[in-house]
Amino acid sequence: MPAPTTTPRRPGEPALAALGLGTPEPSPADASAHAFPDGGRWRTEVPSVEGPEALSVVLAEAARLDVPLHRISQGSGVWMLTDAELGEMVAATRESGVELCLFTGPRGTWDIGASTRTDSGGAGLRARGHDAVAGCVEDALRATESGVSCLLVADEGVLWTLHRARAAGIIPAGTTLKVSALTGPVNPASYAVYERLGADSVNVPSDLTLAHLTEIRRVSAAPMDMYVEAPDDLGGYVRMYETAELIRRGAPLYLKFGLARSPALYPSGHHLRDTVLATARERVRRGRLVLDLLARHGADGAMSPLGARLPGPLTRFPLKGTD
Repeated sequence: MPAPTTTPRRPGEPALAALGLGTPEPSPADASAHAFPDGGRWRTEVPSVEGPEALSVVLAEAARLDVPLHRISQGSGVWMLTDAELGEMVAATRESGVELCLFTGPRGTWDIGASTRTDSGGAGLRARGHDAVAGCVEDALRATESGVSCLLVADEGVLWTLHRARAAGIIPAGTTLKVSALTGPVNPASYAVYERLGADSVNVPSDLTLAHLTEIRRVSAAPMDMYVEAPDDLGGYVRMYETAELIRRGAPLYLKFGLARSPALYPSGHHLRDTVLATARERVRRGRLVLDLLARHGADGAMSPLGARLPGPLTRFPLKGTD
């Protein structure tokens, strides 16, 4: 799909131009030439939806505020849901046409490793050892057997393993694999590697510059996930006024409606119920604010149809000889 020929109105223009403070028009060469297979350039996601009750709140609030939802994701993990809770979430998202994405397995601070608590951060939130990888695979099997269509991963080895499992028919071929913001790449070379390892969407850190997004789009068409508002433990960045330009440069892009200045939720449970539900509701309201800004700037077109979830053809490493 060619890059868009029209540029959204910038915030404050033409008032600033009238005051002699106008800025040069953005270069068409900076625009992404890519899109989702349905022709859309952006989709929406509400993260940190920690269980069926929070999901119910999100779906109800989205209907009330007219916020279109393509995907919801959960951060605590598959193993933090009972079979009944898992079934409730699958049924609710299937009925509403929203993709359900659940986190897989042990990672970093979720096991006995302490290196992530050091100043250096150690190896990050990756799966430590064979047993952690096995736990991620077990979660993937349980989730997909229950009807979950998207799996969240925070480890390159787990990503490659699940991609191979998908190719071998061990998990359904239509399962999508999403790389977590906890391990998101920060340069075009690493972004392309994640795509080749099997990623169907890749969460990049929200502090990447607009130029960084353009650099990535010159080497990869894999869908990008980005927090328009990031939680505090991921930096607390708020980029609402840049949303139109994020789409122009980063498409195909999932707009993630996170929430700064809010408590950490993982692992979630009944002890955090009130906070989980209140923050879930507010994430949807933040989404409404972002959509209103897009409309005000003339950039609310080219959204993927509701129910769209697949990424289109992507580049992968060869599967033969990987054992």
